[in-house]
Amino acid sequence: MSTSTHISGHYAYSDTLKGVYYGPGSVKEALPVLLKTVGAKKALVVTGKTLYKKTAVVRKVESILKDHHAYGNTFWEIGEHAPVAGIRKGIDAFKSCGADIIVAVGGGSPIDASKVILLNLQREAGGPYAKQIAIPTTLSAAEYTYIAGYTDGEGNKVGVNSPELAPAGIILDAELTLCTPERLWLSTGIRALDHAIEGLYRPGQIPPLKTLFYRAAADLFEYLPKSKADPENVTVRQKLQLASWMSMWPIKMEKLTGLGLSHSLGYKLGATYGISHGITSCLTLGPTVGLEAEIASQEDKEWLAGALFYLQEPSTGTVEGDVRKLSEKINQLVADLGLKSSLAEYKVPKEDLHKIAAGALGSESDPSFPKVYQMLAGIYDTK
Repeated sequence: MSTSTHISGHYAYSDTLKGVYYGPGSVKEALPVLLKTVGAKKALVVTGKTLYKKTAVVRKVESILKDHHAYGNTFWEIGEHAPVAGIRKGIDAFKSCGADIIVAVGGGSPIDASKVILLNLQREAGGPYAKQIAIPTTLSAAEYTYIAGYTDGEGNKVGVNSPELAPAGIILDAELTLCTPERLWLSTGIRALDHAIEGLYRPGQIPPLKTLFYRAAADLFEYLPKSKADPENVTVRQKLQLASWMSMWPIKMEKLTGLGLSHSLGYKLGATYGISHGITSCLTLGPTVGLEAEIASQEDKEWLAGALFYLQEPSTGTVEGDVRKLSEKINQLVADLGLKSSLAEYKVPKEDLHKIAAGALGSESDPSFPKVYQMLAGIYDTK
């Protein structure tokens, strides 16, 4: 816990969320309940090509909708990082089947794409926003926010936000995650850890939620290795879904703020170089936390250092030493999960590091620019 005496602030829950249902097999009962709760009649299922064509997950969701006379159609042309071309087609699919709600199935890309589809539909027609029910199959936690990112025609990541974009319902059914590829599952777990750790120093974040972030981090450290060792263990997978929820607990902020440097770097690396956000977090989170030991405020360092208690790790005796130890623990977890990599492996041109650092910070005139550039150089080639 930070010793800061800054103890005023504000918290509000998201306007749209009507319920989160969780548990293995929960989708069968939860989906009809949520449809009834929000008054939806016909759903467009939005998902990705692999989940649609190579698993039975989407067919299971379609079957439930059909049993309740609420199925409109399925749109599966959502690619990684939600390219705008797929979003435009999704808008047409929503209109053509007469849908009044989206059921998004998959990871952050279909969930974010669904938000952007709903935003554009509202801008076209006016009136209230149509709703989304999110059924995540990864741990990226996009379902808990009213922020969405998509990739424009030039390959740039574009962000949009509106409190009305947060899903109206969320279903965490661990059985539906069994088909998620191991690397995607585990790397999005590190993405959730990125949310939890950077939530500790996010401007405007409230102390009660930071306690949840500590718990999320502890559970992710415990259950990600267990899930790698026993990928069919549904109980472990369910606990990881709950940890992901705690890592990005829904909040309506009076002034929307970014999470932190690791996320900012991830946005610059992801769509531009074709790196999934789970992997960008594997690349940047540990090194970023190590850098925070040097550049963060004393209060932010104290919040970061406090994570060691929840990880059941002894203190080094100094706040800065504890933050560096947390960085080392994150790096080791990434390596233990088989997720250690480098920017060179993803063919990021070395000459682009200057641009990436400046873009993440907003300008190369930022006092932290030299250190961030040096950090990127350090993860360029880790061999």
